[in-house]
Amino acid sequence: MSAQPCATDILTRATSCRDGSAAAHLKFISIFVIFFTSMFGMSSPVLLARLFQGKSLYDRAVALIKCFAAGVILSTSLVHVLPDAYASLADCRVATRHPWRDFPFSGLVTLIGALLALAVDLVASSHVEHSQYAPVKTNEKESSSGESRIELGGGGAGCHGGDNGVAVAAGGSAAAVEEEVLLRLKQKMVSQVLEIGIIFHSVIIGVTMGMSQNVCTIRPLVAALAFHQIFEGMGLGGCVAQAGFSFGTMVYMCFMFSVTTPMGIVLGMAIFSLTGYDDSNPNALIIEGLLGSVSSGVLIYMALVDLIAVDFFHNKLMNSNPKLKKASFLALTLGSAAMSILALWA
Repeated sequence: MSAQPCATDILTRATSCRDGSAAAHLKFISIFVIFFTSMFGMSSPVLLARLFQGKSLYDRAVALIKCFAAGVILSTSLVHVLPDAYASLADCRVATRHPWRDFPFSGLVTLIGALLALAVDLVASSHVEHSQYAPVKTNEKESSSGESRIELGGGGAGCHGGDNGVAVAAGGSAAAVEEEVLLRLKQKMVSQVLEIGIIFHSVIIGVTMGMSQNVCTIRPLVAALAFHQIFEGMGLGGCVAQAGFSFGTMVYMCFMFSVTTPMGIVLGMAIFSLTGYDDSNPNALIIEGLLGSVSSGVLIYMALVDLIAVDFFHNKLMNSNPKLKKASFLALTLGSAAMSILALWA
């Protein structure tokens, strides 16, 4: 695509949609709307988990919520974040420049993001295992009689509760406690890495929206982002609720998720006010594309490896209940579909 159509398109868009005062008014409204919808989305599964924990249908309900949430996160990465990052780097003002025209950098940086998430997962898991797990000492009589034998079930590190548990023979209770502690620590690590990836993405969205003066873009984006944050918050909240954090930590994580997009909007408005930096500037598009690609890689890895694979292949409750597995797959599909539909507006 030549530079002339780009220039013509920019001029047309500027004359028809750019209104600084109206855009600022919409952005101030969006700060409060997005904050409260984000808080509602993430706090709902956390509060429900604390309210219904121990009830008979709790484990099944949590499995369905987690699968719905995993679909939301996977769709966020593949339908929202990655296409936006690709569009930024494929824009004619960027793609006509070297080296952006010579290589698909959005795919490469997404791959790097996934590998970085894997590296963090490996390092954190190794650190947790070496620092927390120690074998239980037993004497020869206990060993020969099999009294201290341990049979581990399930055992993934994803965001799931004790439904894939630890079966322990007599005399192995100490090892069972240590194994449960190890599993819970891995769950906490997954939840924290997942929140970092989502917050990274939320800040990018906020800054981009804050710098924009395009009323035609901002108006539908406010409503779409409200639903976006509700679904994404449900996904993250479902993981946080099962990780066994203290109440204070869960409140802090809910607040951080809720405030990052509004903070990004304020930051974007400040950047535009101080520098006049246009969101359509090629350098801004490059930064947005690279950061979005990294975020997409992290979210894809977390959704597929730490959420979906763990629940469908290492969850004893789901593997022993074919109806629950089918219902969970349906919930995963519904979560993906719900988040994908929002791509019509944002």
